[in-house]
Amino acid sequence: MSATPASSAHSGRAPAAPDARALARALRAALALAFRSSPGVLVWHLGVTLLSAATPLAATWLVRDILDALTSGTSTAGIAAPAAALAVVSTVAAVSPQLTGYLRARMMRATSLRAHEDLHTAVDTFTGLRRFEHPEFLDRLRLAQQSGGLAPSQVVEGAAGLTRSAVLLTGFVGSLAVLDPVLAVVVCLSGVPVLWAEISLSRRRARTYWDISPTERREIFYATLLTSVEAAKEIRLYGAGGFLRGRMLRERRAADALRERLDRSELRIQSALQTAAAALAGAGLLWAVGAAARGAMTVGDVSLLLAAIPAVQSGIGGLAGELGQAHHSLVMFDHYVGVVRLGPDLPPPRRPGRARPLREAIEVQDVWFRYEDELPWVLRGVDLRIERGTALALAGVNGSGKSTLVKLLCRFYDPTRGRILWDGTDLRDIPPAELRARVAATFQDPMRYDLTARENITIGELSSLGAPRRCAEAARLAGMHDDIARLPGGYATLLSRTFRSAEGDGSDSGVQLSGGQWQRMGLARSFLRADADLLILDEPSSGLDPAAEYEIHARLRERRAGRTSVLISHRLGAVKDADVIAVLEGGRVAELGDHRGLLARAGTYHRLFTLQSSGYRDEPEAEGVRP
Repeated sequence: MSATPASSAHSGRAPAAPDARALARALRAALALAFRSSPGVLVWHLGVTLLSAATPLAATWLVRDILDALTSGTSTAGIAAPAAALAVVSTVAAVSPQLTGYLRARMMRATSLRAHEDLHTAVDTFTGLRRFEHPEFLDRLRLAQQSGGLAPSQVVEGAAGLTRSAVLLTGFVGSLAVLDPVLAVVVCLSGVPVLWAEISLSRRRARTYWDISPTERREIFYATLLTSVEAAKEIRLYGAGGFLRGRMLRERRAADALRERLDRSELRIQSALQTAAAALAGAGLLWAVGAAARGAMTVGDVSLLLAAIPAVQSGIGGLAGELGQAHHSLVMFDHYVGVVRLGPDLPPPRRPGRARPLREAIEVQDVWFRYEDELPWVLRGVDLRIERGTALALAGVNGSGKSTLVKLLCRFYDPTRGRILWDGTDLRDIPPAELRARVAATFQDPMRYDLTARENITIGELSSLGAPRRCAEAARLAGMHDDIARLPGGYATLLSRTFRSAEGDGSDSGVQLSGGQWQRMGLARSFLRADADLLILDEPSSGLDPAAEYEIHARLRERRAGRTSVLISHRLGAVKDADVIAVLEGGRVAELGDHRGLLARAGTYHRLFTLQSSGYRDEPEAEGVRP
């Protein structure tokens, strides 16, 4: 199979083209997916395809018999049987495309639904964040989303088309062989360049799609910015619309240029092949006219030959086209298969253990971490011990490694070196889902879901979706209950202006919250996990006004009392009540102690705290003003 997304992401190169074995695996996976999705429709589709493939051949021979009967003076009664059969065959030929189209659409819907379900189920097993930070993997994931819904039905359609073309070719080549074996061989050999050209073009199409994918993602990014409510204020304030529109159009033109190059190549090759096919058909026609003039052929034979030559050429072209499309679909579907078969991104536990209730401490032992091998270290030998029931605060300037350490505690990544222990058990030996069930967290950039207020909160603990009292209590603890109660539909109000409200709250669309309100919604999510052993608060009050910040930290102090917690805040007044304060500097623990002890040390913490608190002191006198 082609290179995995992980490896291609590290190398910075596109995945290698799938080999024959990879294409065979993709073919089996596509057919299996189509069969699981709609077995009955698949069988019917293939059956109708076989029937429709036989009708042109049957009609051609029936026409031949009717013409020969007419020219030989056969009675009307003798012509009635083939004429009736021709009418039946013509009816079947007329109905088959409509029935095939219906079955094709039904199968596509079923396979697309199953493919998307399987793809997103597989992506949900990616328990870490690393893959989502690789552009190459994101390109492949996008191609998997595109091809997963289409490729299985395209492969089935290709198989049906190959069957149809094979039946046509077999029948009409046999008919030509009856009339002239040499002509049959010549017509068949003329199809070899067509087959080669289609396979070559399918490879170019697949490569072009891969080359275009990053450009299209950037185009979508700029288009989303230009139409999103989140960016609308700044774009209009700063007049950045033209700049972003220019970027979007530049990416679109770059993608169109690649498509144009492919289209021109296809035009040249296919035009040359069609010209050769027309020349061969013309030569066959001249030969047939000469044979008929010599009496070597009957009128029916001429009609059969005139139908057989273009039918064979069409069959070869159809066979080549189906092979090319099937090859292209399989190459694209290989991206889907590659993503679905990746499996979890974090290694499975070597000695599986359970995340039992925390009894002693969480220990960070000589932890080193960097996001990629070629990037600098973010953490450099961090050692910390978080005793059960104590509050640890992380302080330091931006980029000192505070949020990265939180990601490691949640096991979104594993340490590059060192280990983190939960009551003596390495986090790598605990299933991520079990570990995270014992962690409640509020991040500095809480997600804003285009869902109702109730769903926005209960997504933090989905078992509470049917427990409105738990949801309301979490909102009350976060200081959001009154704000939500004043919304048009209360907790059923859609918190979005992107979609229309579907909750019957009397409004055509939802409402927008302020940044501080969204921060409180993030807190409410974490408060739902009342029995969590570890509470992580990463800048929980960054979007709040001073009064709201004071209120929230008062609530958090109550919430953290007697619980194990990790708090990150640039506002050092919010962390001074922590039992232990760790000051990170350059990825290392530069200072460790409580608020008073660190101030007395007159080090980094003292400097940062003094700088920050000085901004809140009253100046004894302003310039030119005496008290």
